[in-house]
Amino acid sequence: MEHMHEGREGHTGHEGHREHEHDHGPAPSHEHHAPAHGAGGPVTWGTAARATLHCLTGCAIGEVLGMIIGTALGWGNVPTMILAIALAFFFGYALTLRGVLAAGVDLRTAVRVALAADTLSIAVMELIDNGVIALWPGAMDAHLSEPLFWIVLAISLAAAFVITTPVNKWMIGRGKGHAVVHQYHH
Repeated sequence: MEHMHEGREGHTGHEGHREHEHDHGPAPSHEHHAPAHGAGGPVTWGTAARATLHCLTGCAIGEVLGMIIGTALGWGNVPTMILAIALAFFFGYALTLRGVLAAGVDLRTAVRVALAADTLSIAVMELIDNGVIALWPGAMDAHLSEPLFWIVLAISLAAAFVITTPVNKWMIGRGKGHAVVHQYHH
């Protein structure tokens, strides 16, 4: 399998394969040697980080809004956390929907794309984010006006970003996750 990847740039190791190729246009070996999982080639950490940052933006909006609403209404920790998680998913999906709809895709397809692109990413992000907040001493009881609330929230979102980026890199490399979204941007 290793020889298939080393020839992406200069086509080394493909001489035996070339005699069986037909004229498919430029660089047919990219089609023939792409991994079976449907990826178009190696995924950079930058691409994975941008996809993760996109999800993180929606999650952060939902988390903060949920905490503000729950606190303003005097809710306890559990209902506030449930609201924050629900809003994180809502805003995560909404940001993706906005981009896909702008590409001219119908709503039904855009919803399917958003669900496919973001569900695992947001779920991992929310698990890490809320896990840090739940386990940090005093964080669940901190109020919006206290520095502890914002410090722990920033740390939890940073941890979620660091842990979710490799997940997104893996998914994009297999033609899943944000790779699905990018089909509609090109």
